[in-house]
Amino acid sequence: MQTRRQLLHRSALLATIAACGTLWPLFARAAEPLRMRKIPTSGELLPVVGLGTSRTHDISLDDSEMQDLLEVLRVLVEGGAKLIDTAPSYGNADRVVGELVQRQSAREQVFLATKVSSTGRERGLAQIEDSFKALQTDTIDLIQVHNLQDTSTQLGLLRELKEQGRIRYIGVTHYVESAHDRLLEVLKQEPVDFVQFNYSVSERNAEKQLLPYCADNGIATLINRPFTRGNLLSRVKGKPLPAWAAEIDASSWAQLLLKFILAEPAVTAVIPATSTPRYMADNILAGQGRLPDARQRQLVVEAFQ
Repeated sequence: MQTRRQLLHRSALLATIAACGTLWPLFARAAEPLRMRKIPTSGELLPVVGLGTSRTHDISLDDSEMQDLLEVLRVLVEGGAKLIDTAPSYGNADRVVGELVQRQSAREQVFLATKVSSTGRERGLAQIEDSFKALQTDTIDLIQVHNLQDTSTQLGLLRELKEQGRIRYIGVTHYVESAHDRLLEVLKQEPVDFVQFNYSVSERNAEKQLLPYCADNGIATLINRPFTRGNLLSRVKGKPLPAWAAEIDASSWAQLLLKFILAEPAVTAVIPATSTPRYMADNILAGQGRLPDARQRQLVVEAFQ
């Protein structure tokens, strides 16, 4: 049963979708709850669709685009999602996310994830403290070692901060398939809560070892590059959606790509980046309704070849 707050959130999301002509056919489905999956180390439920901020949130705080990003945040929260993934290396994204959350008074409704990408304990700690200030929070939900930079040192630091209660979860990340073996080595040696890596219709290496290892060893997975920086969507631009997409409750190409990923049970959440409210609403809808089975996943693969 949905709470009164959830019902109000759904109503607001319906209004957003109604204003976006391309999403109008999904009006009724917006009332469905967003799919949730457990963070294995705690059992906490996390919505399966989140928000990435690379490139899209690297703007100044007085930029006119802040209004669009504020609307993206509103759609995220009112659609039942909560995870926002950012990083100091994404330019001004940490500060922008912190300011947006503050303006929306949404800190209790979001799961803030950032990264550390420094060498040495002192530099790592300085960067992390900057993230606390930029995000305007006393507690960060997740900090990950970005692209395995000085991994052992930074993970040691993150564990200390986690013990102090300043960080709730820790992890490691990378964004290219050539780093998957290194990620796997780290996961076997270092206890972490999360790992973030690339996985999509066109980048499926994670299916071989990473995803099975995480499933077997209780590690939450965040998926980046679900659209391979938009390259996958450019392949189908202007093409009509296949009729069989209705079998998995998808009415956009982006939803097909996200549902392909979410059909892998070892995936905890996917974090496509966007600065467009209607795309945020579309992404959230990918976390509702049916997911593809093996046959339907192959149809998705073939559609993007």
